[in-house]
Amino acid sequence: MSATRTAAPIAAKRTSSAARGSRRRHGTHWGATAILVLGALYCVLPALWVFIASTKSPGELFTTFSFWPSFTGGLQGNLDGLLGFGDDAFVRWTLNTLLYAGVGAVLTVFVSAAAGYALAKYRFAGRELLFRIILAGVLVPQVTLAIPQYLLLAQVNLTGSYWSVLLPSLISPFSIYLCRIYAMAAIPDELLEAARIDGAGEFRLFRSVALPLMLPGLITVLLLQFVAIWNNFLLPFIMLSDSDKYPLTVGLYTLLNQGASQPALYTLVITGAMLSILPLIVLFLLLQRYWRLDLLSGGVKG
Repeated sequence: MSATRTAAPIAAKRTSSAARGSRRRHGTHWGATAILVLGALYCVLPALWVFIASTKSPGELFTTFSFWPSFTGGLQGNLDGLLGFGDDAFVRWTLNTLLYAGVGAVLTVFVSAAAGYALAKYRFAGRELLFRIILAGVLVPQVTLAIPQYLLLAQVNLTGSYWSVLLPSLISPFSIYLCRIYAMAAIPDELLEAARIDGAGEFRLFRSVALPLMLPGLITVLLLQFVAIWNNFLLPFIMLSDSDKYPLTVGLYTLLNQGASQPALYTLVITGAMLSILPLIVLFLLLQRYWRLDLLSGGVKG
C-alpha cells in the first residue's frame, strides 16, 4: 500500500517532465523550422525576382509590383532584344561560358582525382606536409591569387586567351581535399593489393579500379567546380580584353554598365541573368541521383 502511494507521485512527476520535454522539443522544432524558412526565402527570393522581372518590358520594370509577373509580351521582347544584341554577343558569351565551365570542370576532376588518390593510397616522404599545404590553399581567397596568376600568365604570353581562364581553374585545393577523403573511404587497400598481385600496373589501378569507385565523389566535385567556374567573374575580368571571349558574368557586367546610359538595357541584363541560371538547374536535376548517392555514401562511411 505504501509502495503504491509512493509510485503514484513519481509517475505523475515523470508524466509532467515528459510533457514539459515534449513542449520544449516542439518549441525547438518550430524555431528551427522558422530559421530554415527564412534561409530558404533569402536564397530563393532573388532568383524568383529575376524570373519575374524578366517578364516585364522596360516601361514596366520600375513601375509595377516587383513580385507580380507581366503578361503583356515583355519576356518575348526581352529575349528578342537580348539574342539580337551586339551581333549575337549573348550567344557567344554563353558558348564561352560552357567552354570554360565544361572543359575546366572535367579537367579539374581528373587532376583532383589523381592527386587525391595519390595522397590517399601512396606512402611517400612529405605526404602529410604536402596535404597540409594543399589544405591551407583552401583558406586562401581567390581574389588574392588573381593578380599573381595574371603576372605569371603574362610572362608566357597567355593573357587574353582562353587558356588564361582555363589553366588557373585546373588546380582546386578543395577538390583535391574532397577526392583524398573520398578515396580513403571508398577504395580498400586490400582490393589494390589483389589487383597488383594479378599484374595490374599503377595507371591501370587508377583507371580501372579507383575511378569507378570514386565516381559518386567525382560527380560532386564536377558539380561544385562547374558552378564555381560558371559564376567566376574576377579571373576572366582580369585576364580577358576581347569581348568575343567573355563569359556570361563579364559580358552581362559590361552590358549593365552600358545600361547606365541606356536604361532599356536593364531588362536585357535581367533576362540574360535568368537564362544563365537555367543550365545550372538542368545540370543539378540531371546529376541529382549521383549527388544523393554521394551524400548517402559519405553518411554511411563517415
